[in-house]
Formats: sequence, structure tokens, C-alpha cells
Amino acid sequence: MPRQQTELPKKVRIIGGVWRSRLLDVIDLPDLRPTTDRIRETLFNWLGQDLARLRCLDLFAGTGVLGFEAASRGAASVQLVEKNKKAYLGLTHNFAALQSSPVTGVVQIAQQDGLEFLKRQSAQSFDLIFIDPPFQDQALLNQALSESSRVCDPSSGGCIYVEFPSSRSLDEIKSLLPAWDCGKYLEAGQVKACLFVGRSD
Repeated sequence: MPRQQTELPKKVRIIGGVWRSRLLDVIDLPDLRPTTDRIRETLFNWLGQDLARLRCLDLFAGTGVLGFEAASRGAASVQLVEKNKKAYLGLTHNFAALQSSPVTGVVQIAQQDGLEFLKRQSAQSFDLIFIDPPFQDQALLNQALSESSRVCDPSSGGCIYVEFPSSRSLDEIKSLLPAWDCGKYLEAGQVKACLFVGRSD
């Protein structure tokens, strides 16, 4: 997950919706790897531009760009969870700056361990979960995927989006979500990403 300091962007922009073209500050942390514009554009093309009525969770939020992008596009609610205190303060700073153009949904930010947060959630309490933990922590990703399959609601067309390092195989990630199908998949440099959708049967 760490990238060279010279490659870390100082700002990242929201691509669509109410907050389109607004810039988010990127805190200088070694494990912070904002989802790139290219990947986010592809992801939200997969999801559709209007996320109305969706309950979203941005786990291991980092810059919050996935969660803020969802809120910008009309999500009913967005919960951002970030353990690192500096990153959490960065999230609250960015959200305060965005508030000059309010969105229709509810946005909440919590400083909390992502995995512990998931374990405390009731079954099927979210429709869309973004999972992008530190790449070097393989066990954390494995546990987060397992818990997310319980917390995400497949009956409402729920989806689980995951980013993982290119060193891991897609089959390995699929095995962690046996009741879900990888509906969309991409590879971009050192990153792989998959959008899992719940099975109807």
C-alpha cells in the first residue's frame, strides 16, 4: 500500500455529483493511497451515476474520496470509518470544506477501528460497502470481507467494492465472499479492484 512520497498527490478531486471538481486535501501518511481518478470513474460507471436511497459505508476511509463521491452522487447515507487520528481529522476538515454545497444524504464520520465497527453492525445494514485497507495487511482485508458479507444487504442489490494488491489473485479474493459474484473487475498498475454483487438465488 505505501507509495513513494513523490507520488502521493497533495489533492484528489471528486469526479461527479453535487461536489464535482471539488478538491480534497491528502494527509501525508505512509499508508494512505487514495483511489485514483481512473479507478473511481470506472467504479461509479459500474454503480451508476445516481446512488439515491443507498446506505453506504466507506471502511478504512483514508481521504474519504469514495464515501464523499457517493454522497456527492445522492446516496441516502454515508458512513466513513477511519482509525488513524490524523486521517480522521483530515476527513472532518475535508467534509467541513464541502459543506458550502450541502448534499441531500446524511454523512457521518467515525474515528474507529474498521473491523471492530463492522462486527458491531447488524446484518444487512448497508447497501454498498467500499473496502480499501492498507495493502500490506492481508489478514485485515480477509476479515473485513468476511464481515462485510454479513453486513451488506444483497436483497436490495447490495454491492461490496474491494481494492487489493496485484500480488493477490482474484480467485483468492473471491473465495472470501462465496455467496457473492464478482460482477466487475479491473487491474490498474499495482491495484486490482472488484465489485461484488449479491446472488439472487
